[in-house]
Amino acid sequence: MSKHLKLRLRHARARARRRGPSARQAGARRWFEGAGSRRQALTAGRREVALFATTYLLYDVARWAWAGHLSLARAHARWVIALERSLHIAVEGSVQRALDSGVPSFLLSNVYLAAQAVVLPAVLIWLYRRSPAVYRQLRSTVVITWLIATPIFALYPVAPPRLAGIGIKDMVSHQAVVTLTGQSTLFYNPYAAVPSLHVGFAFAIGIAAGAALRRGWAKALALLWGPLVTVAVVATGNHYFFDAVSGLFVAAVAFAATRAVNRSHASVSADRLSLPAPTAARQNRPTVAIPRLVPETSASGCQR
Repeated sequence: MSKHLKLRLRHARARARRRGPSARQAGARRWFEGAGSRRQALTAGRREVALFATTYLLYDVARWAWAGHLSLARAHARWVIALERSLHIAVEGSVQRALDSGVPSFLLSNVYLAAQAVVLPAVLIWLYRRSPAVYRQLRSTVVITWLIATPIFALYPVAPPRLAGIGIKDMVSHQAVVTLTGQSTLFYNPYAAVPSLHVGFAFAIGIAAGAALRRGWAKALALLWGPLVTVAVVATGNHYFFDAVSGLFVAAVAFAATRAVNRSHASVSADRLSLPAPTAARQNRPTVAIPRLVPETSASGCQR
């Protein structure tokens, strides 16, 4: 091997030794930065879960604390039934009789139970990871819907069809693994029928999931969740058709309020970004020295 080639190899090894620690340090830095990002994401997720769980607990306790009495709830239920009959939409008895058989009643009863206890939190967790923007929209819609519905439950208790004494049975207590009477009514308001949050949230979940999904058939299945839950709450005797409509209306109002707040925040952020930086122009200005007008003093101490 020539002397010139040996010299080039020696220089190459020296450069490799100098670059080695830097490359390793860069890799370690990237690993620590990735670990920090993952830690921040985990902390943010835990914060979201804690805030949502606290909000739900407050809503549940408030709804239970201001539960009305059966006599007043049945009086309000009679008004709802009279309104539906005048509009020819009193279909609760017909729907239950049509679906009151083994498999349909079992499936619809468990759909009713799973709609808010399983599907709502599962979809929120899934959207948090898949589409954070859609997650924030759905989360805020749910929270604002709770805020709107809680005073309605307190001021206008309504007995559901299964408790209104109109010949509609409690399908869930007979078919599902959880009963809606007895010990299971702890922190549960049996007269919170109007509006139906099952229906409002089901349509909100379907729209949100459809927005996050890519395939057309998956979007179609997601959008069917709202109508399925509507049939379930009516067939099981837990809501009137009027409740479903009012629940859909309240969820739509909450969704519109969320969009308005988001647009307001976006416009404020855009205005702040469009403001010019006042310090940049000042830094580029030339500095002008202003002389100080001090009278000259002669050596004898007299001013000229």
